[in-house]
Amino acid sequence: MVSGAEFTSYYGRPVIKAPSWAARDIAGYFFLGGLAGAGSVLAAGAQLTGRPALATSMKVSSLAAVSLSAAALVHDLGRPARFAHMLRVFKPTSPMSIGSWLLSVYGPAAGAAALSAVTGRLPRAGTAATATAAVLGPAVATYTAVLAADTAVPAWHGAHRELPYLFAASATAAASGMALILAPPHETAPARCAALLAAAADTAATRVLKRRLGMVAETYREGRAGRLLRRAQVLTWGAAAATAAGAVRSRPAAVAAGLALLAGSAATRFGVFAAGIASAEDPAYTIVPQRAARRTTAAPPG
Repeated sequence: MVSGAEFTSYYGRPVIKAPSWAARDIAGYFFLGGLAGAGSVLAAGAQLTGRPALATSMKVSSLAAVSLSAAALVHDLGRPARFAHMLRVFKPTSPMSIGSWLLSVYGPAAGAAALSAVTGRLPRAGTAATATAAVLGPAVATYTAVLAADTAVPAWHGAHRELPYLFAASATAAASGMALILAPPHETAPARCAALLAAAADTAATRVLKRRLGMVAETYREGRAGRLLRRAQVLTWGAAAATAAGAVRSRPAAVAAGLALLAGSAATRFGVFAAGIASAEDPAYTIVPQRAARRTTAAPPG
């Protein structure tokens, strides 16, 4: 009998090429897109339930967030023309193509909604724009998870089932935090409820992700990614606990909780990004799971 071969790669080099994306640009793009998309949903709900200050503040923050998100993407691309080139075709099977078109439609809708809310002009057009942004908001908040999972990066591709849920929860936490910062406390009840749901969903998605990924989950537990994700949990749950205890009735407490939610959401996005880079740089995370899967498939029944 021949003993199992030890894992090796050529000179310890990575098997796949790690993404050349800059963490500040792309992880920031992930975070800001989530904030914008979830904020538009919260803005539409606030408008329907008679919370004008909350609605206006979330429309303005969503416009600012999507503008900064687009700027981060363009900065990583290098030239603005490269973003325009992505709009030459519409390819439903490409997350990058769908995302580009989503941003090109969502951005003007978010801008029209914010402009109408601030100026008070064209209220019907503003309502239509608010509805459009709210419908597109969930896709804007989560398509970046599909974009990352569509790569060969083990920590992202292996988590293709959980990443959209994790990004949705993170986006909801960020939007809730922004609402607590900008809106008066008597209008932020929906944001407080959303913060609790976001914290629970974030924790559940992360636990399922780590349990299903096997050895690749090490990239989410260790190193920079592990530190960021642990901080994200502490910040998100700390803010959620404060909202549940009614500690955000005062303006300073609401701002502090909101900042914690925003920081926790950002830490989640940067942590996921760091986990992906770590898994791409270590060849073991590419080869060992593939060998294990091949042995399992080739094993005779019984």
